[in-house]
Amino acid sequence: MPKELSNKEAHKILSEYSNNKQDLIKALHKLQENHPQNYLSETILDACCSHFKLTKAEIYGVVTYYTMFSIVPKGKFHISLCKSPVCTCMGGINLINHFAEKHKLKPGIISKDGLFSLEKVECLGRCGKAPSLMINKNVYTNLTPEKVDQILNSRKNEK
Repeated sequence: MPKELSNKEAHKILSEYSNNKQDLIKALHKLQENHPQNYLSETILDACCSHFKLTKAEIYGVVTYYTMFSIVPKGKFHISLCKSPVCTCMGGINLINHFAEKHKLKPGIISKDGLFSLEKVECLGRCGKAPSLMINKNVYTNLTPEKVDQILNSRKNEK
C-alpha cells in the first residue's frame, strides 16, 4: 500500500472541484479520505494552494481550525476515544490503559502494522451510553475492554 497520495492523484481529486474557496472544505475531506494514512500531507496542502489560489497560511489556517482534519499520519482505522468527564468516570480511563497494555496503542502513535492509531477527543455526544469511541466514522458505545477487543479484531479482519 502506498504511504503517500501523489501530487498527480491530489490534482486529479481537486479537478472534481471548482477553484472557488467554497469548495475547499469538501475537497480537503475527499483528499484526506483518499490518503493512505488519512491525513493532509504537505503534498496535498501544496496542491490545494495551487488549485484554490490561496497561500499555504490560508490553507493551513483552515486545516488546523477544524478538528476533523489532520496534518499528521493516522492508521487505517483511527480511534477517537472520548475523554469527557462522563466517559472517563464510566470506564474510559480503563480503556486507555487497556489500549496501551493489550494492544500497544497510545495516543499519537500508529500501530506497527499501520492499522490503528488512537487519540483522546472531547465529547462524542453519547454520554448516556458512556464510555464511547469512534473508529473513522463509526461510533461505539457502552464499551468494556472485552467489547473493545471484539471491535478491534473485527477491524483487523477488514484489512
